[in-house]
Amino acid sequence: MEYLHLNNGLQCPAIGIGTYMLSPKDAENSVREALKMGYSLVDTANAYVNERACGRGIKASGVSRENVFLSTKLWPSEYENSNAVAETLERLGTDYVDLLYIHQPAGNWLAGYRQLEKAYKDGQAKAIGISNFEGKYIEELEKQWEIAPQFIQVEAHPYFTQKELRQTLDKYGIKLMSWYPLGHGDKSLINEAVFAELGQKYGKTPAQIILRWHTQMGFAVIPGSRNAEHIKDNLNILDFTLTEEDMAKIAKLDKGVRYYHRTEEQLIQFAGWKPTYELA
Repeated sequence: MEYLHLNNGLQCPAIGIGTYMLSPKDAENSVREALKMGYSLVDTANAYVNERACGRGIKASGVSRENVFLSTKLWPSEYENSNAVAETLERLGTDYVDLLYIHQPAGNWLAGYRQLEKAYKDGQAKAIGISNFEGKYIEELEKQWEIAPQFIQVEAHPYFTQKELRQTLDKYGIKLMSWYPLGHGDKSLINEAVFAELGQKYGKTPAQIILRWHTQMGFAVIPGSRNAEHIKDNLNILDFTLTEEDMAKIAKLDKGVRYYHRTEEQLIQFAGWKPTYELA
């Protein structure tokens, strides 16, 4: 496994299993099988409503908790809940997480960030992060944090490399964790000719080439799947290295265009929605 070195001295695996849009049953199965295959990073969130399932998957894998880098996110409706961190840990079946994010710059997000800082000081979170904080939101948070985050989780892929955001991240040593790493919905990104060409060169699939691009960009990447073969293939990217020439070819794809466009109206809706957490 390759690791990212965080600004607080910790290390995070470069590739992990994501659980966005996975049902509790699928999340439990995917986490269990991924850890048995050699993954050590698991990413979930309050909003995914599968934290309990992820906790069960970790236990069922047989991998020791200290060998799992566990990441989750507080949802905006929890930012002012003083018990939010404790309740999150209870659902996960652990007394700490390795990385705790606030999920959206919605509602009283500063109260949410203060909860992260407290959890960090109390040892309930070994690292803290922000998710979907770009532009004016990270600029505002930058003025108010006591503890700089270790991570940001945002959309990133060869069509949208987060150039502007990375200028801020680099100032503080904040690492980027990619979502939509292979694009989303349509197949235009994965069908780009350069990935087929490089796949043939290295004996890899286009998806594996793209995931390797992420890790060589210095990003952590968390592709999700319920398919065991896909989970295995996604991990099988660390036995080759893209050359500078390869990376330059991929860089030409950058359009500065994202797939997901969040609105201010959606942020208001996010703040008013409370997940119905799984009970079993």
